[in-house]
Amino acid sequence: MIKNAENAIRGLTGLGVALLALGIVAGLLAGDVPFLGGIAQNIMNLVNSLGNNGLVGLISLGVILWLLRE
Repeated sequence: MIKNAENAIRGLTGLGVALLALGIVAGLLAGDVPFLGGIAQNIMNLVNSLGNNGLVGLISLGVILWLLRE
């Protein structure tokens, strides 16, 4: 039962990452599209925020990458 839950979460995470990549590409190609919600700008804000926080930002980035590994 736990393995099924893990597989479902992995599948949903993979889908989320794929949709995020699609949103970034569509936003770059089409410009400012209202239904995409400024995905590229939000990612740039996240990176700037992590960069401004020094060691805490680096640790946060490590945790995010660890959670998204496959």
